[in-house]
Order: sequence, then C-alpha cells, then structure tokens
Amino acid sequence: MTENIAPRIVLASGSEVRAAMLRNAGLEPDLRPARIDEETIRHALVSEGAGAHDIADALAEAKAIKVSQKEPSTLVIGADQILDCDGAIFTKPADPEDARTQLAALRGRTHRLLSAAVVAIDGRPLWRHVGQAQLTMRALSDEYISDYVARNWKSIRHTVGCYQLEAEGVRLFSRIDGDYFTVLGLPLIELLTWLAIRGDIAT
Repeated sequence: MTENIAPRIVLASGSEVRAAMLRNAGLEPDLRPARIDEETIRHALVSEGAGAHDIADALAEAKAIKVSQKEPSTLVIGADQILDCDGAIFTKPADPEDARTQLAALRGRTHRLLSAAVVAIDGRPLWRHVGQAQLTMRALSDEYISDYVARNWKSIRHTVGCYQLEAEGVRLFSRIDGDYFTVLGLPLIELLTWLAIRGDIAT
C-alpha cells in the first residue's frame, strides 16, 4: 500500500491563525505573505460599486495569483476577510481608538463576516469559495469596550472587527450563525473537501 503524501501547499498570508487551522487539519503550509496593495484594490472595488462578497473574493485571488507566479507547480491559497455591517465595510483597526470606534458602531447590531479563499497554481485560479457568517454583538458599554481594547490590542490589531472568537472576543456576541472556521478567517471545510475530491489528501 502506498502512503498518501499531501502536496506542497503555500499560504499566501502571514496569518498564524489560518496556518494553525491548516496544520491542525494535517497539512503543513509554507507561509509566503503576498505583497499587494490591499487598500488601493479595496477602494477601487468600492468605487465601482462592488459588494463585500466580491471584494473578499478579489483580494483573495490577487494574493493567490501574486504568490503563485513565484511558486511554480504549487497549490497556493490566498485568503481574505471582509466585515459588512448594513453595507458599510470594516477593515483592520488602525489604532486602539479606531478599534473602540468600530466596536461602538457594531454593538447591538448584526454584521456579516465573509471569508474568501482562492487556490491558484502557476498564476491561474483553480478554485474559490466565500464563506459567510452572521454575528450579533451585545450592547456593550463604552467602559467595557475601552477595557477590552486595552486588554487585547496586541491580539486584535490584525483582525477584522477587532475580535478573536477563540479568545475573549467570544464574549462580545449574543448570537453567531455560520461556520466557526469562516469566522476565524478561512472556509476550511470547503477547502478540505475540494482537496479530497482532487485526491490531494486522503479520505
């Protein structure tokens, strides 16, 4: 019997959370953060009237293709996450004050979190998926928001929405509808299913 050896996979991101998800699933991705101008791409798409779904997908594709062009014959995963609250797009906080402002705007409301993944090889996208979750935030007090940001700034400064569900961020919510991995930043189940169908991982 021959041993099923997983293919080399590159994650076009420096996200340790996404890397940990893949490692926990038995994969060993190499991390190669994509150097793209996310803000310029995002602003251009918004000015063209693109919605959160298309923005997340486009950014994930741009990352996957950028790194894939330098990693021949290798599966490259690009990923991006967008937060949409009643049509307003939220991005990673610029500083603690921005984090407090974002959380104040989200409290007591339901927002959508979209996590996109695109897999490319030799600069060509092969597969894509955008997962979606809906999260309802508690009516947090100004004092709690301020204390929460002060306690968690180092860990939330790279997160969309200023929270990590696997940490204290779970206390911010009264209801969550959707896939846990999508909230963390990667539609993992769908990605693994595709890899299994291709025969890249054992089932």
